[in-house]
Amino acid sequence: MVTWPGEAPTDEHPVEEESYRILRSRIDLSRLPRYSRDVTERVIYASADFDYATDLVCDEEALAAAVAALAAGAPVIVDVDMVAAGMTGCPVISKISEPLTQRLARTVGISAAAAAVRLAFGEAGPGAVWVVGCAPTALTEILTRGVEPAFVIGLPVGFVGAAEAKDALRASGLPSLSNVSEKGGAAVAAAALGALLRSAVTLSSAGPGSRGDDPPSTIARGASSASGSRAGWGTAGTAPPPDGGSARARVGPASRPLRPGQPAAKPRPARLA
Repeated sequence: MVTWPGEAPTDEHPVEEESYRILRSRIDLSRLPRYSRDVTERVIYASADFDYATDLVCDEEALAAAVAALAAGAPVIVDVDMVAAGMTGCPVISKISEPLTQRLARTVGISAAAAAVRLAFGEAGPGAVWVVGCAPTALTEILTRGVEPAFVIGLPVGFVGAAEAKDALRASGLPSLSNVSEKGGAAVAAAALGALLRSAVTLSSAGPGSRGDDPPSTIARGASSASGSRAGWGTAGTAPPPDGGSARARVGPASRPLRPGQPAAKPRPARLA
């Protein structure tokens, strides 16, 4: 079970509340399913970067499964300590700074981030939620190691290998959240997990068998698969394409953030990734 220190937060800090008000005045994400919307808003809030509205690749079924896994107590593993520093509410496994990680990296001839993945998997085993916000080599190791994750947040940043590692994550079929461009980082990765943790706390508090307070049409059942609905197929509740929704979709609207005084445009269907 996941719990916030003391108790689950009920009131937003005034600055956070005002930040969300400004965010929602400039971009309307209300058409997205619940978890896709929560994650996208949280990432934009943490980064002040509206490009994430079209850069993130969310799968609502996978996000729902991640929330369920966190609510059930799945371990959370991060690639670097900077990601862990942005998280509260659950224990976090981070091996990057351990002496054994450095020795393993030197002995085997791999990066410290890849060695940390091996040691963390040895401790946690399958079924963990992995959060990568810095090192593309950590994401590559997750894919080649066969860690059988419950979910992967793959948002490493950089011009060397980051976009390629995220492409490989999406191609792997693992339940995941990623973005298309080279951008990312510890702050946005931690923000994405924070959004899922908040939902997990709500799910845990509601008791067994509950799926929160959202209408059934906005929360997918089960784990991610090659078939079934995907976030981003037009407005919330729209059926996937006739091929079963085998392609993933970018969840954000195609419109750019509104400038003060600019009239809002009608929402358009999301672009396929």
